[in-house]
Amino acid sequence: MMARFQAQAPTGTLVQELEGLVRTAIFKPANVLVGYLLQAAVDQIDATYQPQPGQVFKERVRVQIQGLFGHFELQRDYYYHTGKQQGHYPADAALGLEGGYTPALARLLCLEGADEASYQKAELHLAETGGIAVSARQIQRVVQQVGQAAQAWQQREVQSQECARDEAPVFYVSADGTGAPMRPEELEGRKGKQAGGGAKTRQVYLGCVFTQHRVDTEGHPVRDWESTTYVSSLATIDEFGPLLRREALRRGLGSARKIVLLIDGAVGLEHMGRSCFTGCVQIVDFFHALEHAGLVLQALLGHKEHPDYRRRLRHWAKRLLKDGVEQLIAQSRREAARLGRGAAVEEALGYFVRNVDRMQYGSFRAQGFFIGSGVVEAGCKTVIGARCKQSGMFWSVRGAENVLALRCIQASRRLDAFWKFRLGQHAARNDALPLAA
Repeated sequence: MMARFQAQAPTGTLVQELEGLVRTAIFKPANVLVGYLLQAAVDQIDATYQPQPGQVFKERVRVQIQGLFGHFELQRDYYYHTGKQQGHYPADAALGLEGGYTPALARLLCLEGADEASYQKAELHLAETGGIAVSARQIQRVVQQVGQAAQAWQQREVQSQECARDEAPVFYVSADGTGAPMRPEELEGRKGKQAGGGAKTRQVYLGCVFTQHRVDTEGHPVRDWESTTYVSSLATIDEFGPLLRREALRRGLGSARKIVLLIDGAVGLEHMGRSCFTGCVQIVDFFHALEHAGLVLQALLGHKEHPDYRRRLRHWAKRLLKDGVEQLIAQSRREAARLGRGAAVEEALGYFVRNVDRMQYGSFRAQGFFIGSGVVEAGCKTVIGARCKQSGMFWSVRGAENVLALRCIQASRRLDAFWKFRLGQHAARNDALPLAA
């Protein structure tokens, strides 16, 4: 290759080949070094390992491991637990191996598998960017294996030492739901909007927490930089609420001066707010309010194309921003009675009647609060939609939950903390104390 490069004027093709060969040449000795160092670590681990009660040494077993720089072989001790009828490799646990992958490669596989639009694209991206050859199927297996731990990590109980101590002036909690396409067996017996009453999706809840310490020169709230963290679940709203509360407690809910819950006005989220965030200020997203104002006007005017529709919708927006929701309800009822459209208008007004206290937008803005749930709605698109709602995708509940748990951790900038926990899980398999207790 070097002779070809020197013998003729370099072209883009030759440069591409050259860089690929140089990468391979660098990776080979790096791979040998990693294999050598890990074998030395394995020998030390095996020499000092104290078998757990019931474990019997069987043999020394060879295994092929893949890391960032390639494949290498390790030899490590194998024990068999006669009571539990299961095997154990102490070195695998101590090193944090995920099957046949090193921790660094396993972390990268999870990052790519959860981040790319599909496992196939993750396979191609790894090969192109890092010269790493792992099949889409293997990436999926690692993502699902680690994703279970990620899901458990999201749902863990709150420890006092991990709670933030920052007394945020305004502490926001927001939640929303979106549908994810599911396999037919995951939808049996579920009602939906399809012809015949069936469903194609299942509800995925996304919650986020963020803080606010200041407003800008015009009095508009400013979200603290990189303060947003996420949790997700395909469970019911009654199960999701406590999960979101635990995340809020970790983020400093207990020391916040003012707590604001931003929701879209759905009854389930309203009840979640009352049960899990008692005493908080509940605010219905202003843009959802405008959407429902449009429904009221359609009921009054007959259709959306009426020449007065847009003018009157602007009037609703102005009145809502001045705490005028109750006056708008009263005016609409009077007009509906005059036009003989009371039933249709009353149905559309139900959203406002139910949320009067959550629609005092003038007062909320005067206090410097956000009145829109754009943060969690954007999260539904980027955290959930970008991975789980691609064309042709159909998920199992378990598969979607595991991928989304990893995506939430990544979006929350908590990869280091999670992988420290994951490696601790592996190391704990060598601990004899739980068995001896």
